[in-house]
Amino acid sequence: MKSSIIKAAGVASILTLTVGGLTACSSDSTSGSGSAEGDGKVKEVEVWTWAAGYDEAAKAFNAAHDDIQIKYTQIEPGNKGGYDKIRNSITAGNAPCLAQVGFETLPSFVAEGNVVDVTEFASADKDLYAPAGWAGVSVGDKIYGAPQDQGPMVLFYNKTVFEANGVAVPTTWDEYQAAGEQLKAAGVKLTGTYEDYDYSGFAWQAGAPWYEIKDGAWSITPDSPENLEVASYWQGLIDADLIGAGIWSDEWSAGLGDGSIATIVGAAWFSGILKDSAAASAGDWAVAELPQWEAGDAKTGNVGGSLSAVLKGCDDPEAAWTVANWLSTDPGSVDSLIEGGGVYPASVAGLESELLTSGDDYFGGQVVADVFKTASGQVNEDWAWGPGVSTLVGTLATGMKQAYAKEGGATVATALTGAREATESELKQQGIAVNE
Repeated sequence: MKSSIIKAAGVASILTLTVGGLTACSSDSTSGSGSAEGDGKVKEVEVWTWAAGYDEAAKAFNAAHDDIQIKYTQIEPGNKGGYDKIRNSITAGNAPCLAQVGFETLPSFVAEGNVVDVTEFASADKDLYAPAGWAGVSVGDKIYGAPQDQGPMVLFYNKTVFEANGVAVPTTWDEYQAAGEQLKAAGVKLTGTYEDYDYSGFAWQAGAPWYEIKDGAWSITPDSPENLEVASYWQGLIDADLIGAGIWSDEWSAGLGDGSIATIVGAAWFSGILKDSAAASAGDWAVAELPQWEAGDAKTGNVGGSLSAVLKGCDDPEAAWTVANWLSTDPGSVDSLIEGGGVYPASVAGLESELLTSGDDYFGGQVVADVFKTASGQVNEDWAWGPGVSTLVGTLATGMKQAYAKEGGATVATALTGAREATESELKQQGIAVNE
């Protein structure tokens, strides 16, 4: 989605598209476990995340501050019960001040009135973060928390397999498909499947949004003409039998390990997934910048990323911002998150961490963080998420599985259309204005 479209619409417009005209939340809500005590007493800010490493970061914050203390709780990941827990706590009036929320889910929390606008406290710290991270915490011209991590997309490739078959590292998507044809002749699949959020990054890179606001209503656009061009490319890879096992499956992990699947196109955090899934192939893999749709371009997409969102019911949003900003930008805190959770940081300080400057033995000594850092500065800014995203990506995943299996005439294009239709139906049921 064009950033200018969202900014022009503004948060007020987004909120009036919801049932009953939900209003933006404010800090005078009923207090809960995330509230500050006031009257000169030490303020307590409760923090919930699912990412590991925050327990140590919270201890460091508490040791460094006398006026504010963190009460930390680790919860389940958002889509595995974390979001339900957060929403239920808001309804019950005992929510924490801060909770981890994915960039893609933030617009839904805004539409529900479940987060607090902290622009007045946060705007001065914008330059402490990478542009892609800051964009992830913004809806309209409002800021709802501090960026935690990001997922700029790169190309992971099996260098040993590429070299053994005389395959050059592709710099364009046409070259990527040509590499797949060469590998196919050697009995090697170019890549595994991409089904939901992992597929969204291709549209993101291409500047083909899935959400827009027009005439005071949401347009759901995963099957727009621009998106169908991206779909046609991936359909071509399916038709040419260049794609292997389903992502996250045991067969996929085995293929990465034995060299029968030669690439992963994914976020920086896939480096940890690759090490776990294909430990035996240490030294075989390398990282390159994402292939481009047009030669000479320097754009990438983003998959994943999250923020410390300030929740409805927080009695001291300023203190909450102080905590969230410190956790994401203090060098020692960021190192705890890199070491404990393997996050790829969204802050400038995090990107400069010494933990990211040394060669990685798994990747043959390559300083892969240099590639990630370059990609972070190339994330296409013409994208934003909207409401109903869980339905969109869930329906897309079902349709994409059918397209990869070539079931009943299913294609990438029909999967995208099905995702649009399901999302439009859900939003209408919620009373959210949707363009036909």
